[in-house]
Amino acid sequence: MRTTNVADSVLKAALDLFATQGYATTSVQQIVEAAGVTKGAMYHYFQSKDDLLFAIYDRMLTLQRRHLDDIVAAGGPPLEVIRAACVDVVETSIDLLPEGTVFFRSMHMLSPARHQEVTRRRRDYHDAFAALVEKGQAEGVVRTDVPRSVLIAHFYSDVHYLSYWYSPSGPETKTEVAQQLADLFLRSITVEDG
Repeated sequence: MRTTNVADSVLKAALDLFATQGYATTSVQQIVEAAGVTKGAMYHYFQSKDDLLFAIYDRMLTLQRRHLDDIVAAGGPPLEVIRAACVDVVETSIDLLPEGTVFFRSMHMLSPARHQEVTRRRRDYHDAFAALVEKGQAEGVVRTDVPRSVLIAHFYSDVHYLSYWYSPSGPETKTEVAQQLADLFLRSITVEDG
């Protein structure tokens, strides 16, 4: 096995085992056996199971933040930018549904330092998204009668519960679901004419 593939193999094995038998009951030995590597090889990239759980979610966080930065940089009317960000976060959450499911079920087991890092990075993403909503409010197209934090929580609660109801084998594609959730959200936050 090439060195460049070791970290990916370990992460995939960890993700599969965490998903099927749970984070707490999965041992490092099970992970290295499933990945076909030695403990020494795993520890070259990850110091602990905690590092593995963080790395699984880090992939999603990094991807979604990069996409959000690209969407913001492309510009456009506030509602269109918000819509693009909403569609992206739903699509990427569905693409990485196993990662998100494992993380949200196990995040309470992270070390305090890792938990703080996740909280900081999620807050960073939240603030960037909130800035889009704030811009829409400043331009008079997003309602101000409901606190911004409530508007944003309304949308992200749907995203965080995707693993409980969305099935890739279901009748709707990820893009259809993403567009439907984005449309519902935008209708709920848009200032009505008159």
